[in-house]
Amino acid sequence: MFKLLEIIGRTTYRSLFWLIKLIFSSIVVFITASKKTFNFLTSLHISVKLPKITLPRFKPPRLPRVALSEVEWAKWGLKPLKFKLTLIQVVVLSFTLLVLSLFYLVILKDLPSPTDLVNRPPSLSTKIYDRNQKLLFTFYKDQNRSLISLTEIPQHFKQATLAIEDSRFYHHQGISWSGIIRSFGQIIFKQQLQGGSTITQQLIKNALLTPERTIARKLKELILTIETEVLFSKDEILTMYLNQVSYGGTAYGAEEAAQTYFGKSIKDVNLAEAALLAGLPASPTTYSPFGSNPYLSIYRQHQVLNRMVEEKFIAPQEAELAKQQKIKLAPQYADIKAPHFVMYIKNLLAQEFGETMIEQGGLTVITSLDLDLQDKVQTIVTEEINQLFPLHITNGAALVTNPQTGEILAMVGSRDYFDVERDGQVNLTTALRQPGSSIKPVNYAYALEHNYTAVSIIQDSPVTYDIPGSQPYSPVNYSNTWHGPVTLRAALANSYNVPAVKVLASYGVEQMISQGRKMGITTWTQPERYGLSLTLGGAEVTMTDMAVMFGVLANQGTKINLHPILKITDANNKVLSEFNLNPETVIQPGTAFILTDILSDPIARIPAFGSRSYLNIPNHQVAVKTGTTNDKRDNWTIGYTPGFLTAVWVGNNDNTPMSQVVSGITGASPIWNKIMTLLLQDQPAQAFTPPGNIVKINVCTLTGQLACDNCPAKAEYFVSGTEPKQHCSPEQIKTMLEDKAKKDQEERDKILTGATTLNP
Repeated sequence: MFKLLEIIGRTTYRSLFWLIKLIFSSIVVFITASKKTFNFLTSLHISVKLPKITLPRFKPPRLPRVALSEVEWAKWGLKPLKFKLTLIQVVVLSFTLLVLSLFYLVILKDLPSPTDLVNRPPSLSTKIYDRNQKLLFTFYKDQNRSLISLTEIPQHFKQATLAIEDSRFYHHQGISWSGIIRSFGQIIFKQQLQGGSTITQQLIKNALLTPERTIARKLKELILTIETEVLFSKDEILTMYLNQVSYGGTAYGAEEAAQTYFGKSIKDVNLAEAALLAGLPASPTTYSPFGSNPYLSIYRQHQVLNRMVEEKFIAPQEAELAKQQKIKLAPQYADIKAPHFVMYIKNLLAQEFGETMIEQGGLTVITSLDLDLQDKVQTIVTEEINQLFPLHITNGAALVTNPQTGEILAMVGSRDYFDVERDGQVNLTTALRQPGSSIKPVNYAYALEHNYTAVSIIQDSPVTYDIPGSQPYSPVNYSNTWHGPVTLRAALANSYNVPAVKVLASYGVEQMISQGRKMGITTWTQPERYGLSLTLGGAEVTMTDMAVMFGVLANQGTKINLHPILKITDANNKVLSEFNLNPETVIQPGTAFILTDILSDPIARIPAFGSRSYLNIPNHQVAVKTGTTNDKRDNWTIGYTPGFLTAVWVGNNDNTPMSQVVSGITGASPIWNKIMTLLLQDQPAQAFTPPGNIVKINVCTLTGQLACDNCPAKAEYFVSGTEPKQHCSPEQIKTMLEDKAKKDQEERDKILTGATTLNP
């Protein structure tokens, strides 16, 4: 029995010996966590030899080549059951060897060396092109880097970084085990990864590892983190981190970040500036003061200052003074083309691939932008806003898309991207603003699919709604006048407020929220905040969402999300992402067509806009809607043809109101008119085609019923099956006309009485 066990033991020993010898030099880093025990290690090329183990020499008898009989089992003093158990143990050991071998091949074989932290090859730049292969901008990592020693970095900047990124940096051995467990769980359950990495871990994953989020990469990160903590002191690790971490754009390292954002050395930044910089590495694109929402950088700065107080680095009074201090930023990216669009693309890339991949992965990004058109639209916006300064309008934005594909053809985020004083870097096409009446098509889209038609009669008359827990709500029209019974067509075309509120009240705010989300509005996330004023623009939206929503109407009910990127390839020309149209029908084609027909009806909107407004483009059928908030802070014009959609906003970044004379036809609409005229100047006239289930019938404009003798009739579109079935009567028409004449006379008398009073 003992001789058989010797054979099994030798076989197992030899297998284990060679495997351990193969992988020991790699897995020894797990043991080197204690510097006191392994302080003799001075390089990563560790060579460790196992002690030679010698078993007692004896020669076992040769085992039979055939199955053992019961007699032979007994000869060796074994029972069959015991031998089977021994084989199971061998299988377990073999499986263990296989797992260890796989661990070596997958994790340890190609593991980089921490010495690469101080000697790395150059990164590959990412290039952003327009649709015609014209270069817009190049994101690169290693070009803008200025090394600086830890002694040259001010104490408050180091403290700000430690407070927000790794407050226990000088007290741990490089790993946050709670963060590791959370990361593994998020990888396994495919959740979004959150923070929790130490500064050493961040240094390793950003400088030495690829950005994929897998368990294998996380294990590599752990091994390299422990090695790095053994090889370098804490101050050396912090110095490498502050010299290599990304602060956004091409600013890598604290010195370059200070120069990029403030035009000064890191040695000269004050506490407020240090806190802003320290908050950037967690998500440079999101928290950038030059991003689409720069207010997030201030929010992040306050988080950093609060953490510094919690860690007792600064006093609460110092934090409050820093929060109140105004940050003066340096101008950005003088060589960039279509800057708002480029930063918008960078944000999308960061969400999909991560910051590291953008600035060292060598991506080639072909976008949908037409740079020639972009430059022309930028010129129009800049020149028109300059003329609107007397109306206290200091900024504007414009977005041009192809509604059939969702491609962004031009994106102008402000009057001047490089105007730091007026927050020119803020991208107003992605910022939250109130839409005013331009949101009304969402309301009427739901109504037309729930028992309303274009000739439904709505009373434009005073009304008050009692709101539990709030003040009574009494909507008024822009002109502060009433128009009596009006058709839905007239109410929408002239943007009357009271009929829109009454329609919304007939079915409920929740339904409009749901309708808006279906049509592309992504920002209505707090339904409890919205009331009946939702249809008048009481909830914030983005211009990009509004382009998607109006695109639904242009596409006869089909929603197509914006697609600003046509193709992405990596450094090896491998396609990572390619344009893919994913249309989704969200409203009936007939509903979309009727709304489009109303918005493109120049006759219907004459009472409010006149016959020669900027909303008309000669020789072209264009659907258009304006919107102005009641406090004069936002002014919109959005219009489309089957092939082009243009959205324009004007106002002020600081939310100060515009002049009271600004209206739907004096602010954004001249800019919109010039852009649409530019787009359509060489295009043939293209009409909106009714879908197959649309019928056109003569109806009475006073009653909404089928026309009879002596009534004012008009040909109107209906979805088949929703058209009126009854005729109006001559007697009914006579009475209504007499009542209307009487009211008109009363209005004229009031005007004359007022004139007499003023001029006795």
